[in-house]
Amino acid sequence: MSAIAGFRPAFRKHMDEMLRGKRMATIRRSLFAGEVLYRQGDPADCAWLIESGQVVLSSSDGQRRHEHGSFGPGEMLDELSMLDHGARTATATAASDAVLLAIEDEALRERIESCDPIVRAMVEGLARRMRRIQSGGEGASAHAVEGLPGEDHEQRTGIDKLRRDAQLRQALDEGGIEVRYQPIYDIPAARVAGYEALVRWELPGNGMVSPAEFIKLAEETSLIVPVGEYVLDRVVALLSQLRDLGHDPLPDIAVNLSARQLVEPGMARQIVDRVERAGLPRGALKLEVTESRMLDYEPVAAVMRHCREHGIRFALDDFGTGYSNLTHLHKLDFEYVKMDQAFARHMFDSPKAMAIVEAIVAMAHGIGADVICEGVETQAQLQRLRELEVRYAQGYLIGKAAPASEVLSGEAARGPADA
Repeated sequence: MSAIAGFRPAFRKHMDEMLRGKRMATIRRSLFAGEVLYRQGDPADCAWLIESGQVVLSSSDGQRRHEHGSFGPGEMLDELSMLDHGARTATATAASDAVLLAIEDEALRERIESCDPIVRAMVEGLARRMRRIQSGGEGASAHAVEGLPGEDHEQRTGIDKLRRDAQLRQALDEGGIEVRYQPIYDIPAARVAGYEALVRWELPGNGMVSPAEFIKLAEETSLIVPVGEYVLDRVVALLSQLRDLGHDPLPDIAVNLSARQLVEPGMARQIVDRVERAGLPRGALKLEVTESRMLDYEPVAAVMRHCREHGIRFALDDFGTGYSNLTHLHKLDFEYVKMDQAFARHMFDSPKAMAIVEAIVAMAHGIGADVICEGVETQAQLQRLRELEVRYAQGYLIGKAAPASEVLSGEAARGPADA
């Protein structure tokens, strides 16, 4: 009896649900030496990425058994079946204790459609394997394969990206992503008026994954929307707890969303529905628009109008860097402009640096937007912003990103000691 006979029906159920539009949980398999992962002729439900250990592939033509090699960490198994939707062409057996990640059919299709390095990694890995089998015959198992994943930088990059993709899916499924909250200080009122929700993802044994890395990864797949929903759910839950605890006024909390998330069909309605179901007051949720590419202004503007009608305000994030440019301010309406931290950090470096800060503040005020200055780390910076009539400050002087528990206790709202 197949070692995965009991596993396959449940897996097929998850796969069918995914194909009907539901997201399948990432599957990680631990095998003991001699255990069969799948057998020749089994349905090809997914490809497998080896995280640790060795797996041997073998097949039978009815008369003889053929060994096709031993595969190790960083190598993929049976991506060919994912490409042609065929049955398993070989039997995979653990040669030692091993851990593997299931790579979903959906994830592979996304990569194929986008033609990113993952496609090249799969094709090149398949070509290498086929060449090894064809040239080695029965003796192919004796060929060294440990160096294959590292021989091609592009292939290694693709495999690493696919591994991160699977790990991010698992983190979303298991609640492994933490949301922290950095306080935003109302300078004239001399109090913490709100927070920015910041995402933190720690991989066991690998430390923190930079937000820029995993958000970029999520943007390249369908995961950017689930990541946004994940954060929204936690922010709405925290705001509801603060309200129930009697916090008055209720602080606002800003959530970063890319334009891709905003214009995703149904996303705006989901945002509004979450706020209204929770019974939150207008202005409690704020959205910071971030972008790693140029915006498609018309649909973004339509979504912003819909959200604004329901009391949700918008900030243009990281103004002055990257794609957060003047065209955004011209074509879209924002209640807030967030000045990138580089400007506050260097405002005293030269008269030119200070002039740029003053110009950004004057421009934002000229279009009726409040300024939120990021990267405030000293009392001198805060005092200069006060003189320029900047409304809000954010940075280490105000407070570092804190867990939800410290927001609920009020500890995160202390603000600068000598403000």
